[in-house]
Amino acid sequence: MSLYEERKSPDLAEEKQELVVDPLALADFDDPNIDRDEALAGILEDDSPYPEVRSAVANTDDTTIPCGTFRAWTMGFIWAIIVPGLNQFFFFRYPAVNVTNTVAQLLSFPMGRAWAKFVPNWKIFGVSINPGPFTIKEHVLVTIMATVGYQSAYATDIVAVQRVYYNQVFNFSYQWMMVLSTQMIGFSVGGIMRRFLVQPPSMIWPANLVTCALFNTLHAQTYAGIGNRGGLSRERFFTYFWLGGLCWYFVPGYLFQALSYFTWVCWIAPDNVVVNQLFGYQSGLGMSLITFDWAQIAYVMSPLSTPWWAEANIMGGFVIFFWILAPIIYYTNTWYAKYMPMQSRTSFDNTGVSYDVSKILTADNQFNITAYEEYSPLFLSTTFAIAYGLSFASITSTIMHAFLFFRKQIWTQARRSIHEQPDIHARLMSKYRQVPEWWYICIFVVMFVFGIVCIEVWPTDFPVWGFVLALIIAFVYIIPIGMIQAITNQQVGLNVITELIVGYAIPGRPLAMMMFKTWGYITMAQALQFASDFKLGHYMKVPPRTMFWGQVSAAALAGTVQLGVQAWMFTNIEDICSPTQKDGFICPSTQVFGTASIIWGVIGPQRQFSAGQVYHSLTYFFLVGAICPVIAWLIQMKWPNSWIRYINFPIIFNGTALIPPASAVNYVTWGIVGFIFQYVIRRRHFSWWTKYNYVLSAALDSGLACSVVLIFFCLQYPKNGEIGATNVQTWWGNTVFLKTADGEAASLWTVNGTFG
Repeated sequence: MSLYEERKSPDLAEEKQELVVDPLALADFDDPNIDRDEALAGILEDDSPYPEVRSAVANTDDTTIPCGTFRAWTMGFIWAIIVPGLNQFFFFRYPAVNVTNTVAQLLSFPMGRAWAKFVPNWKIFGVSINPGPFTIKEHVLVTIMATVGYQSAYATDIVAVQRVYYNQVFNFSYQWMMVLSTQMIGFSVGGIMRRFLVQPPSMIWPANLVTCALFNTLHAQTYAGIGNRGGLSRERFFTYFWLGGLCWYFVPGYLFQALSYFTWVCWIAPDNVVVNQLFGYQSGLGMSLITFDWAQIAYVMSPLSTPWWAEANIMGGFVIFFWILAPIIYYTNTWYAKYMPMQSRTSFDNTGVSYDVSKILTADNQFNITAYEEYSPLFLSTTFAIAYGLSFASITSTIMHAFLFFRKQIWTQARRSIHEQPDIHARLMSKYRQVPEWWYICIFVVMFVFGIVCIEVWPTDFPVWGFVLALIIAFVYIIPIGMIQAITNQQVGLNVITELIVGYAIPGRPLAMMMFKTWGYITMAQALQFASDFKLGHYMKVPPRTMFWGQVSAAALAGTVQLGVQAWMFTNIEDICSPTQKDGFICPSTQVFGTASIIWGVIGPQRQFSAGQVYHSLTYFFLVGAICPVIAWLIQMKWPNSWIRYINFPIIFNGTALIPPASAVNYVTWGIVGFIFQYVIRRRHFSWWTKYNYVLSAALDSGLACSVVLIFFCLQYPKNGEIGATNVQTWWGNTVFLKTADGEAASLWTVNGTFG
């Protein structure tokens, strides 16, 4: 009987669902990503129960395809030097350019093809330097090595802040051990947690599906999951939209930037503060709804990769907290809000200007309580304050949600080996030798020792118990946050809660605060980054041991290169990190990191959130975050098939966590595009969606990334940004959105003297 006939027979379909889908495919929790009919189709075809996975990942594997070749390792190490090195160099510059993983994925492809074509097939010590055509598994390994540490290591900001803010320059040994410890402890834990976050089929990691689709498109892979829809091939479709995306971004990204900040309502009433606060994109709430810039739409993440139910949760949270609650708070002047912009990335003093932290520090950068009391408390814009409250709620809701909804899944996976996973991809990967747990444990022990040495040998004022506590916080949250990210594409951050804890536990020690935050937050973030890479290798059938050594070696190399680049820059670039540095190396991230070290590590949260302080009411979000998942769980127990099963409070609270620095335009337009593709097109034109959706996302993302690089190096970086200074940069289309109350971040009330 055909699958079509089985679907037409309700009794047989129901029997198949009971006998096949329930015990084999579905997760041990009520998974909003699962559709029983689609799951049945996947199981009967010996494929993933998730159509998203089927459309992007092949359900076959050829174990003879070369992967860990001399060519792959050499290219991987080359890109592990180039990409992290370039990103570290531009990390200190504004405006910066970021060489993303998509750029590395694209550029390594022609390099591999050229190697296969032009390099002679010689052998060195019996190892072939050109084993034949450049394979898809080699490409995956090279890309993972290039991107495992491509972003500036978080700990390098500690080194920069020590130098710039506190005049501390510890030697390279300290820097190297701290960077490796903060990066690699997370890797070791991510490896240990792979049975929970990688092997289960329900842990789909949606962002990886775009990457898989691009790999399969570049290498012209065909498989059952893409369907049999006619029309353009995936390769040609990708080429057209990649070229279109690359060329189009020159318009909103350089020639006509008003198309990016399309605040058309504000242009009509540029001086009306209320209109600009509601409809503006830069300091307003984004009710203008429109942008023509994919960089704005995909700033949060690609709307074509996140499941619609998760996007709906995020947009629901955005509307409730930023379109309803924020105006109520602002226009009732709660927290003296009317004296500040509706939305801002900076903090303010009681005169309505940016907070000057230098006024509350002594000559040796210690907190001066007298100067603080004479100067001003610290105030936040309405959306910034709400963002802190939502961060508090996300921390408690994540733990409660994981306990109520994921506890059975966690217990099951703790006892299940990869051979027992109910998934075609896990069964295919079970043919390869797995990485033993003791390999990860050894890395953890070595990196833990590195951390202890950093703390004890140099004067950090950071107690060892603080180091251990930071790691415990990270370990507790890795599985709950990882499971949420794997099914929703959203990661709950620990940066604010670690700042809050260390501010109370170890007050007045800015270096200790930065180290606690880094080990507490980045350990978790790195663990999930590595888990995501593991899942990519899982989907693309890269041998686990090859993945392990590729990740370990590339991460260590990337961290070392970044420290070398940073040391060279501070030695050779004049006035680096000065606001007036002539080449733009003003270190914007270092300024934010340093200011945070003063606010949380010097001033301390007790002067912000304790009883009697301005923002004490935000601490009630901890209670709200704990209660909401319980209510949802009780309702779902009573009505298990109701729409409440799609409500995910950690996502509602954390979905808008990028505000700031993101603004409303990044969420409003993201939600609109997500609704069109992930709901309307997916439901009404499923065959088109299956074949092209992830390829379209990859094409637009990679076209944008390449265009950003071209614009930067061809039009912005040369001549210190003076190209077009008297024509293109100054015409109406590039200035109209700046000459509004939104662009000028106007407040509703003007300060006469001080407030608060």
